[in-house]
Amino acid sequence: MSDFLSSTLGRRNFLRLSAYASATFGFSLSPISHAVAQAVKEIEPFVWNACVINCGQRCSQRCFLKDGQVIRVETDNTAGDSCDHRQIRACLRGRSLRQRLYSPDRLKYPMKRVGERGEGKFERITWDEAIKTVAQNLKNTVEKYGNESLYWQYCSGQQSLVNSRRAWWRLLNLMGGYLKYYGSYSTAQIGAAFPYTYGARPASDVGEIANAKLYVTFGGNSAVTRGSGGGKGYQLECALERGKPKSIMIDPMYNDTVAAGMDQWIPIRPGTDAALVEAIAYELINNGWVDQDFLDKYCIGYDEKTLPADAKKGSDYKSHILGKGPDGIAKTPEWASKITGIPVNTIKSLAKEMGTTKPCFVSQGWGPQRQANGEQTSRAIAMLPILLGQIGLSGTNCGDAEANYTLPAVYLPTGKNPVKATIPVFMWTDAIVRGKDMTDLTDGMRGVKKLDHNIKMIVNSGGNTMINQHADSNATDKILKDTSKCEFIVVCDNMMTPSCRYADILLPDVMGPETNDIACGGSSNGATSSILPMHKAVEPQWDQKTSYEICRLIAKELGKEEEFTEGRTQDQWLEWCYNETRKKVPQLPEWEVFWKEGPQQVYDWKKNTVGLSAFRKDPQANPLKTPSGKIEIYSDRLNKIAETWKLPEGDVISAIPKYCATWEQAGDPLTKKYPLQCYGFHHHGRIHSTFHNLPWLREQHPDVLFMNPLDAQARGLKNGDMVLVFNDRGTLEMPVKVTSRIMPGVVTLPQGAWYTPKQVGGKSVDVGRNINTLTSLRPSPLAKGNPQHTNLVEVRKA
Repeated sequence: MSDFLSSTLGRRNFLRLSAYASATFGFSLSPISHAVAQAVKEIEPFVWNACVINCGQRCSQRCFLKDGQVIRVETDNTAGDSCDHRQIRACLRGRSLRQRLYSPDRLKYPMKRVGERGEGKFERITWDEAIKTVAQNLKNTVEKYGNESLYWQYCSGQQSLVNSRRAWWRLLNLMGGYLKYYGSYSTAQIGAAFPYTYGARPASDVGEIANAKLYVTFGGNSAVTRGSGGGKGYQLECALERGKPKSIMIDPMYNDTVAAGMDQWIPIRPGTDAALVEAIAYELINNGWVDQDFLDKYCIGYDEKTLPADAKKGSDYKSHILGKGPDGIAKTPEWASKITGIPVNTIKSLAKEMGTTKPCFVSQGWGPQRQANGEQTSRAIAMLPILLGQIGLSGTNCGDAEANYTLPAVYLPTGKNPVKATIPVFMWTDAIVRGKDMTDLTDGMRGVKKLDHNIKMIVNSGGNTMINQHADSNATDKILKDTSKCEFIVVCDNMMTPSCRYADILLPDVMGPETNDIACGGSSNGATSSILPMHKAVEPQWDQKTSYEICRLIAKELGKEEEFTEGRTQDQWLEWCYNETRKKVPQLPEWEVFWKEGPQQVYDWKKNTVGLSAFRKDPQANPLKTPSGKIEIYSDRLNKIAETWKLPEGDVISAIPKYCATWEQAGDPLTKKYPLQCYGFHHHGRIHSTFHNLPWLREQHPDVLFMNPLDAQARGLKNGDMVLVFNDRGTLEMPVKVTSRIMPGVVTLPQGAWYTPKQVGGKSVDVGRNINTLTSLRPSPLAKGNPQHTNLVEVRKA
C-alpha cells in the first residue's frame, strides 16, 4: 500500500500525507510514520538556477540547500513531459553543478603573477590593488597605443543577462572601445559562406523532420551536442518517432546520434563532404532527378542560361559537375569514391534515394565546416536541397543545421564601440605578432583597410580560448609568454583553467548559485523558448566578486562609475532587462511572478517552422538578401573576392561551391610521414573545456583516442594501450580505444581537455590530451576561420 501511494503521489506528497495522517488522525500508514514525519521537517528548501555554459542551450537547475551549502542539484519539473511541452532538463554536465561549485580548482582571491608568464605562479593581493592595476593598465594601453591595441578575448562561458561578458563590453566601451572580432570558433566558415548563397542562414525547425520521408544529415550529433531534455537532441528523437522518415548520417564516426536509432551510417573521410555532394549531383543530373523548374525560377548559376552576364562561359555549376568546366573532370561516383572512401554503389544508392524521395530534409552539423575548406563544404551541402527543389516546403530544409526559437532577450546594454577595426576571431595571435601587417585583402580585416596597432593588452573573462580552445597550443604558448608582444593580460574566471596561467592579474568570479541573474534559452534550444531565473543560493565561499561588480569597481577607479551603473544595482539591472524583454514578449508574466515562480516557457514563439517558405511562395514579394534576390549558386561577390584577395598557395575561394583538396588532408604528400587524419569531437563529459576538471565526468567519459582495428593492428596496438599521438606541432599521450565506430585512416578524440604540457625524455608532451596541441594556426580561406578538424598525425605505442 505504501509503495503504491508513494509511486502514485510522488515522494514529497506521500511524505506530507503520511505526516498529516499521523498528526491528525493518530494512526500511521506504515510502521515508519515517525521517521516519515521527521523527514518532512528536514526536506531541504531549493532555489532556481540555470546552467549558462555554452553548449548552445540553457537549462533549469534546482539547488537544494542545507546549512548554507548546495547539497543536491535537480532539474526542471514545471512543464509537461511530452514532445510538445518539454521540461528543460539539464544533462549530466549541468547536473554536476555542485561538484563544480565546490571544486578545489575554484579561484578564491585576486592574484598577481610572480613568475614568468605561463608558469602559473601567483601571489594573493587585495581587491584594491587588483582593481587599481587593471584600471591603470587599461588607461596606459589606450593612451600609449590606442584602443585598437586593446582586445577582448573570445569567450562563451558566461551566458546570463547581466553578470557576464556584457559587463566587460560595457566597461571597455566607456574607455573608448576595443578591437572587435567577427565569426566564432564554432561556425566561422558556414557563417561566412551561407550568406553568399542565401543572403542569410535560413533553416527549418527540427520538428519538420517528422514531415519528411527522408532525413540526411552531415556530421550532426545532436544527441551529444544538444543533450538537454528540452533541446534539439530530444526534439530529433521526437520527430523521428512521429514521422518515421528514413534517417541517414554521414560522418567519419558512428556517433551517439546514429547509435540512438538512425537507420544508416555512411562513413566519410574528413574534409571530403563536398566531393560526395558533387557525385550525388552528377547522379541527380544524369538521371533527371533535379528540379529544373525550381532552379530556373529561384536560382542563379545552375546552368549557363542563369549565369550573370559577366561570368565566364562554362563557369556554371552544371558544367562543373559534368566535366565541362575549367577542370574538365566529370564528378562521377567513381571519382568521388577515391576521395571520400565511400563505395561507388553506396554513393549511387544515396543519390537515388535522395532523388526519388520527397519530402527530403537535408542538414549539416558544424563539424564538416570546421575544416580548411569548410566554406566550400557548407555551401556544397546546401546544393543538395537546392538541386532537388526541397526548400520552402513542409518537411524540407535549406542545408544548414536545424533552426532555433530563441526569445529576443534584452541583455545588459553595452553601449557603442567606436573602434572600427574588426579581425577574424581566429586570428588574434596573428594580431599580437604582426597586427600592423594585417589588411583586408590578406587577412580579412573589416571596418578598415589595415590594422594600425598590434594587440598589446587582452581582457579574458569567462573563457578558455587563450590557450586551450585556440589552435597550436605550443606555438600559442610561446606567443603569450613573450611580454614584449602582448604586454598585459587580465583573466577573470571561476576556475584555474589553463588560460589563467597566462594572466598578469587574476580576478575570481562567482558562479551561478552565488549571485542573482537571468538566463534566456540559448541559440541551440530548437523549439524550446524560455527564460529562467537564477536565484542566489549561497554566499561566495571566498573573496570572489561578480563580473558586474568587478567592472563597476574598475569604472569607479577610472571615474566612470555613474556612466557604468546609470544609478542601478546589479539586481535592478536584472529587473530592467526582464521588463524590456517583456515588452517584446508580452506573454511573459510580470517581474514579481517570474522571479517567484521559476522558469517560463513561451510556446509557439516562432510561427513559421519552414525555412524560406515565403520566398518559395512568392520570390518577387519576398526576395533574399543576395544581390539578385535569388539563391546564388554562382556568387559574383565571391568571384570578385577570389580575384582581389591575396591567398596563400593552396587556398581556394570560388564563385560556385566545389570540392577543394587542401593541406593536411588525405592525398597531401605529408601523409607519408603522418598517415592518419585526426579531428576532435564534442562528447558527453564536457562543454568545450568547461567541466573537464570534474572527477565524476572524467570517470564516466575518459579521454581516449578512437582508432579503427585495422589501423591499430598495423601499429601493434591493443585496446587500452597508452599511445603517443603526434605531428610536427606537438604530442599527446593517452589511451587508445580500438573500435569499428571510426573509419580506417581516421582517428578522433574528445575536444576540450585541459592543455597540460610536461617534459618527457627532453620533449614536451601534453599529458592533458588537448586536441589543440596538434591543430594548426593556418586559417581557412574566406572566413579566416578555425580549421581544427584538418590535421595529419601518426600514432605509436608510448
